[in-house]
Amino acid sequence: MLGQVTDPIAMVVKQAGDVRIHTFVSSFAAGNIANATHIVETRNQLVLIDSQFLVPYARAFREYADGLGKPIERLYLSHRHPDHWFGLGAAFTDVPVHTLPETMNFIQEHGEESRADHWKLGDLVPDQIVVPKHGVRPGEETIDGVRYVFDRVTDTEIDYHLTVGLPELGVYFAQDLLYSGTHPYLTKHLEHWVRVLQQMLVSEYELFMPGHGLPADKNEVARVIEYLSAARQAIGDGLTGDAFRAFLLQRYPERRCPGIFDIYLPRLFGGASDY
Repeated sequence: MLGQVTDPIAMVVKQAGDVRIHTFVSSFAAGNIANATHIVETRNQLVLIDSQFLVPYARAFREYADGLGKPIERLYLSHRHPDHWFGLGAAFTDVPVHTLPETMNFIQEHGEESRADHWKLGDLVPDQIVVPKHGVRPGEETIDGVRYVFDRVTDTEIDYHLTVGLPELGVYFAQDLLYSGTHPYLTKHLEHWVRVLQQMLVSEYELFMPGHGLPADKNEVARVIEYLSAARQAIGDGLTGDAFRAFLLQRYPERRCPGIFDIYLPRLFGGASDY
């Protein structure tokens, strides 16, 4: 069942001079969906990417960050799906949150509805929401000596998605453009999503930080392209609901976190709330 809390995975995945890239991944067990959040540690401070979903993991991620002994300068929120921003209210109320204007507006207008919609998770859901105050637009910024490149990607796993690249380090925070080793949350935008991933394949980036699962290389990007293409073909062949789930589970038995099907199938085929 979604919400079974077990030990997360936390590690340093790249070090270059004074910069270290950390990843923190929640449980792959049971119905969990292995949310991945990240830290860019520089000489003087920390920059975080996303905030986790369930309260215990958000608090554990904050404890890990605080354990590095440097101030959190800001947190970048990739998109509006609650498994990426619910943790703000649980553990990051004191941290400046930066995100796309569309994501800010969604949380302002629908954040409380989204929180209420997850009432079945009980105290695993935060008791408050945090609305980001700082807008991000495509462009560049240097923070504590590291160059960040921001992009606004539309119509993939979500309508509006913020990506963060560190060109000199070869690191790309793809978040939910990439599900690494897990079943992805599928939407109607599969064709365009594939095109976006194909651009990642020909980019100069080498290390891709996902929104779910462990850090990946271009081989995993190619595997996700194949998965999305197969899913698109299955939909074209008329598969829906349980038949669609069974097809993907049989074709990709190595992928973890099948609990994601229960979240997106009612939205992809049944018109359920997108909160």
